[in-house]
Amino acid sequence: MRVYWKFFIMELKSQMQYKVSFLLTTLGQFLTAFTMFFGIKFLFGRISGVDDFTYGQVLLCFSVIMMSFSIGELAGGGLTVFSGMLREGDLDRILVRPRSVIGQVIMPNMDFSRVGLLVQAAVVLGIAIPASGVQWTWQKILVLGMMTVCGSVVFFCLFLLIAALSFFTIQPLECLNILTYGMRQFGQYPFSVYGQKVLRLLTFVIPLALVQYYPLLYLLDRGDGILYGLSPLASLLFLIPVCVLYRIGLRNYQSTGS
Repeated sequence: MRVYWKFFIMELKSQMQYKVSFLLTTLGQFLTAFTMFFGIKFLFGRISGVDDFTYGQVLLCFSVIMMSFSIGELAGGGLTVFSGMLREGDLDRILVRPRSVIGQVIMPNMDFSRVGLLVQAAVVLGIAIPASGVQWTWQKILVLGMMTVCGSVVFFCLFLLIAALSFFTIQPLECLNILTYGMRQFGQYPFSVYGQKVLRLLTFVIPLALVQYYPLLYLLDRGDGILYGLSPLASLLFLIPVCVLYRIGLRNYQSTGS
């Protein structure tokens, strides 16, 4: 663990070498994300609700997904270089080291400017909490924390899933970005607005509804009690098939060279 912490500090210092550039990039991340926030605000300037959800409740959805995505991307965004490492044969160098392959790929490729997106999500969450109309209790605060933490794990798993599929395709599949950046866009609104088929897909296949829609119903006292409140924990089962696929790909990996 100490080795990875040193990797983390070294990469942070490296990106902070050019402080003005780093701060401007972080600010850009912060401001760019606000375009989605203003899009929601302008929409609700014309309508009173979406699928029985108010402006404050949609903001709560939006902020939870954005915060989950920003943490998941900060942790797993470095995996986007995985397919390139496979094509160039760089993975061979990593495999001979007595350290986690994933850790060695992620640490040198972390983008700390993504903190700007996390700050923006926290600001919107601060607006959404009093505007959502939720009668907050300590149980609901705990569920809100689970939504964010478990959502971060799900987004990390999506980055890992794309990396795992690279073992079989070698070439990068840009269309798979819909699983990460696309899901961030979808998550601006409660998933029920996209219809029952999409809601089932995001419940049983890609379990983002378990960290957004169902716990939101619990917070609003609309769902099946504590079952909806605990649904974020069920989303962690997504780790199992993703890790299995990754292990299969790694076990059957054959160097391509360059």
